[in-house]
Amino acid sequence: MDETEKLKNIVLAPYIIKATALIGKQRNVGGNQFRHALATMAILIDYKFFDNYVLLKAAVIHDLLEDVPETDEHELRRIDTQGNQVVDLVLEVTKSKSMSKANYLKNILDHGSRNAKILKVADRISNLTDLHRDQYSKRKMAEYLDQTEKYILPMATSVSHNMALELKDLIETRRKQISIK
Repeated sequence: MDETEKLKNIVLAPYIIKATALIGKQRNVGGNQFRHALATMAILIDYKFFDNYVLLKAAVIHDLLEDVPETDEHELRRIDTQGNQVVDLVLEVTKSKSMSKANYLKNILDHGSRNAKILKVADRISNLTDLHRDQYSKRKMAEYLDQTEKYILPMATSVSHNMALELKDLIETRRKQISIK
């Protein structure tokens, strides 16, 4: 089966419908979490994860449980035959409120599944694409870039050479932006 045929077989509509609950959730960089979720999925498609349906479906709802806590996890699990796998992956990349961001990222780096690492890298690529000086202080951007180098770049290196190259380029570009006065 070629790439187009693989994509034809994925059933995304029920996940997209659930993800529309993110439309009202604003992002600091503008837009909303729904667009970010679809952008994260698009990044995965761009990197040719055409036949990893669990990964693509999880990308669409990866922030749903965190940003819309009233979401019924059991309802998500019943969407289709992959619902359990999709929700398990989403839970794997969902940060608990009690965990620091550094510990959360270190846990995914050290113990996360391959799919969790791929999804986290795609999520960070989307976030870095939206990271601009007019939205964040130089200090905040520098901290985010340091965190990306420490945790996300090693994840990318372990799962996708090309994703790692894009991350390096984004880090370099954003560092140049914050050094401009």
